[in-house]
Amino acid sequence: MQHRQPSIDWHAIPENEVFKKLDTQKRGLDEEEARRRLKKYGYNVLRQPARRSLFQRFLAQFNNLLIYVLLASALITAFLQHWIDAGVILSVVLVNAVIGLIQEGKAEKALDAIRKMLSLQAMVIRNDQHYLIEADLLVPGDIVLLRSGDKVPADLRLIECKNLQLQEAILTGESLTVEKAVAPVPPDTGLGDRTSMSYAGTLVTYGKGMGVVVATGVNTEVGKIGTMLEKISSLSTPFLDQINVFGRWLTLFILMSASIIFIFGISVRHYPVIDMFMAAVGLAVAAIPEGLPAIITITLAVGVTRMAKRHAIIRRLPAIETLGSVTVICTDKTGTLTQNELSVQDVVTARNDYHVTGTGYGDQGEFTLEGELIDADDYPDLKMAILASILCNDAVLSKTNEEWRLHGTPVDGALLSLGLKAKLNIKLQQESYLLTDLIPFESEHKFMATLRHDHAGQGYIYIKGAPERILAMCAYQFANAKSEPINKHYWLTQIEMLAQKGQRVIAVAMRLTPTMHRQLTFDDITEEFTMLAILGIMDPPREEAIKAVAECLSAGIRVKMVTGDHAATAKFIGAQLGLKNDKEVLTGYDLDQLTDSAWTDCVNRVDIFARTSPLHKLKLVEALQANQQIVAMTGDGVNDAPALKRANIGIAMGKKGTEAAKEAAEIVLTDDNFASIDNAIREGRTAYDNLWKAILFIIPTNGGEALTIMVAILLGLTLPITPIQILWINMITSVTLALALAFESAEKAVMQRPPRKRKAPIFPALLLWRTLLVASFMMASAFGLFMFALQSHLNLDVARTLAVNTLVINETFYLLNSRKIKDSVLTKDGLFGSKAALGAILIVILFQLVFTYHPWMQAIFGTHAIGIVDWLYIFCVGIVLFMMIEFDKHVVRRRHKV
Repeated sequence: MQHRQPSIDWHAIPENEVFKKLDTQKRGLDEEEARRRLKKYGYNVLRQPARRSLFQRFLAQFNNLLIYVLLASALITAFLQHWIDAGVILSVVLVNAVIGLIQEGKAEKALDAIRKMLSLQAMVIRNDQHYLIEADLLVPGDIVLLRSGDKVPADLRLIECKNLQLQEAILTGESLTVEKAVAPVPPDTGLGDRTSMSYAGTLVTYGKGMGVVVATGVNTEVGKIGTMLEKISSLSTPFLDQINVFGRWLTLFILMSASIIFIFGISVRHYPVIDMFMAAVGLAVAAIPEGLPAIITITLAVGVTRMAKRHAIIRRLPAIETLGSVTVICTDKTGTLTQNELSVQDVVTARNDYHVTGTGYGDQGEFTLEGELIDADDYPDLKMAILASILCNDAVLSKTNEEWRLHGTPVDGALLSLGLKAKLNIKLQQESYLLTDLIPFESEHKFMATLRHDHAGQGYIYIKGAPERILAMCAYQFANAKSEPINKHYWLTQIEMLAQKGQRVIAVAMRLTPTMHRQLTFDDITEEFTMLAILGIMDPPREEAIKAVAECLSAGIRVKMVTGDHAATAKFIGAQLGLKNDKEVLTGYDLDQLTDSAWTDCVNRVDIFARTSPLHKLKLVEALQANQQIVAMTGDGVNDAPALKRANIGIAMGKKGTEAAKEAAEIVLTDDNFASIDNAIREGRTAYDNLWKAILFIIPTNGGEALTIMVAILLGLTLPITPIQILWINMITSVTLALALAFESAEKAVMQRPPRKRKAPIFPALLLWRTLLVASFMMASAFGLFMFALQSHLNLDVARTLAVNTLVINETFYLLNSRKIKDSVLTKDGLFGSKAALGAILIVILFQLVFTYHPWMQAIFGTHAIGIVDWLYIFCVGIVLFMMIEFDKHVVRRRHKV
């Protein structure tokens, strides 16, 4: 068992105090002390939580009231010795349970993924000797060595750094690498600014360093996220909540109706008890929508298939309909709204400010000056700055399978991309100016320098680095194709303007040097350089993300950016995206100062949150949910996993997202594109509409059957349909027809209407009226033809066959009505536009012909052959129902228009 380690602000403590508190030194622990601490603190791993057995998880799938109703229906049909019927119902229940079992386990998988974030091995110093050990053996007080390419094995307080840079996006969401130092920082410094620390699971991208282990296992920052995940329970979807409520009311209604009819038949009609019991069972079977769970599952599955074609993979079926209710999207910036690839946005020279389009690494992009497209070759100052950017560079950009890959630092990759956008042949340029020597970038001097010679022997020194440092070396600036004395005030002003836009600023400069100069030293870096340009670099928003945000806002969905990046960068990105409130930014520090009531206010008002921690993201989601919002949370890092799991819909990035984020989410985007969320919401709304249509189709048919039985008992007449005939209608024809609605395309203006309210009734007044109207007509027509047959001296089997076929044909015509909830289907597309609907109708008619005329089916279901005139009566009744519903839609549309 792991020991809880004390919570100390290690980032704020000087090096000597760190050694004192951990009782260690630079020569490391001895082996005996390391073993003692391992026994005390436990292994450097994340603990495995207790899990339910497979059988327990399987049984849990039956804990649903609608499932109880189905099981009761199976028990009743078995009691009636209708074994086939009971078997069909049990099969439906079993299929739903298996699907639920497959979808379960999301939280456990997320925790497994986080466990894999820890490094497998670590280089430590023990007894003043270097050892490569298994990372799970690390203990607090160990001295760990870091080098480029290493995954940090535990939380470390740094004590030595040599150009050490770390990629911490999995914890902070910040796209830029973080330069580390040994000096302590203030105690209230946010996670992303703790330069004196390196955290487990982050990656060393450059340099080397040494640190003292201050936390292992569950006590690390990544371990705390795992612990947070364990405590978060998944939320039910709005639709499932409504279905559960509906199931409870339906159960109560069925039981009360059956009981009242049973008592009425015995006390008023004086039927025998056994006959009335059978009649009550028939009523229950008629009222229970046996096929509804299967319809829900299959409709959602169809939506899953459609969304997969739009780059969204659904990991949990009910998530698709929740998309239709989403009111707020809380989106991470890095890798979600942006590509997590740096790009040069501005090139500022002594006379001009050039803007550069295009995102990510590669050659896609153009140059503009004062809003007009330009050719870089026509502007000597721009071309000179771009040339310096690719000649003072030691990275490589390669293209494989239409995808650009960077080998080097992100800043160098952005500078090489700048050359590609200018249509320069980078390899040819570098061969034309051969590299003779270089001074690599180091944090102490904050610049990189290269010495190059052209084929004529002329020498050039190029430098790039921190703008203030480069500016101090420059005596001249390049303007109008020549050098002139530098205007340092101008450059300082431009540097400040780029910084205010949230951009990282890099300066480039050059000077000539003699042919014989072949070795570059710090003495060569004098004040005689010529400033060429300053470059504004950032990870800009995807162009398609800007359009997607606008579409979400038009659909009544608020978009909030929650990032670990700096406030200035977040504000600039928010403005480019067009967020509703792009003027106000709250940082993690600001959020920590808020009271609970202030949280409630700020989550509604503010749309940009910067420098946030995993706990901030989680609290933000919970605060929005407390305000009755349906929240979708997007992200790609392990830092996003708790919020992804807590949100109503968690959406992870599939290409660059961590496994922890994917396993915590319900949806994974295969193209890491925020624009795919817009498509997913469209499909989610369509899927919900189709579910609604399916329910609106099934409930009236069941109501018609139940009403037919109730009227027969109340009037003291023979039942027009038997329980097994009811089951045939419910499970064979109703399900087949309702399935066609799963394939319906989106309604008009599906993305122009506001999100569906969470507490909106599953049946508004309009749909309740239509349910009553359809059910009443189906009952009246089936009962009417049944009585007409008896009065025509036809036998009971013929009369019941007429009644069953009347109900079924009514359903086929009503299916066409149900393709549109309010709009008319009296168009070519409305009548013939769905191959699924036409196919389902054809199948059902064939089923009914077999049901009516096949001897084997006649023996099982008690049916009898009927004549062509009988079919004409039945189809006429169906046409009347169809026209009646279309007229009702017309009246509703007119009232709505008025």
